[in-house]
Amino acid sequence: MVMRLLLIVCFLLWGVAAQATQSAPIILVFGDSLSASHGIPADSGWVSLLEQRIHQKRPGYRVINASISGETTSGGRYRIEQVLAEHRPALVILELGANDGLRGQPLDAAASNLNAIIAACRNYKTRVLLIGMRLPPNYGSTYSAKFQSIYQQAAQRHKIPLLPFLLEGFADNPELFQADGLHPTTAAQPLIMERVWKHLLPMLAKSG
Repeated sequence: MVMRLLLIVCFLLWGVAAQATQSAPIILVFGDSLSASHGIPADSGWVSLLEQRIHQKRPGYRVINASISGETTSGGRYRIEQVLAEHRPALVILELGANDGLRGQPLDAAASNLNAIIAACRNYKTRVLLIGMRLPPNYGSTYSAKFQSIYQQAAQRHKIPLLPFLLEGFADNPELFQADGLHPTTAAQPLIMERVWKHLLPMLAKSG
């Protein structure tokens, strides 16, 4: 009888905890391979490290990583509505565009896609932290400058926070990149996490 009562209590407590977890506001990371832990263990990626930091410093949020390696802004634009409808996030960390630039795709289209993704988030009453990227110097100064500007213009247009460059501080250090020269190593992930956390924390503080 006692054992049965204990089992019932445990089940009820589990149900309460599960319900609390399900109702916790969601932080959604919507990015490409830089956020999808390409070439490294998923639990070593900056998104996983950020989730740990949030649980320590701002408990009460859930982190969901909806990033896909190879994703472009057009791919993100295509799937954003479905992802928003499924997860109903309170906040989106948007990290897309690097693949557009590396493939030399038209930047007007990339800008349009980013704006559409942000607008979709805003329609869901979802706040957005936009993460910018920069291109290697061999892409030419004109194209690289225009690429960088699409993030600045999108942030200004929608009045959202911008982290100008995800890899700031170590982009010129080859020891912190994998053999492809594009994807950061495990050792670089805490550096990325700290930059994102610095920009994310004020947004979490405002939400209470």
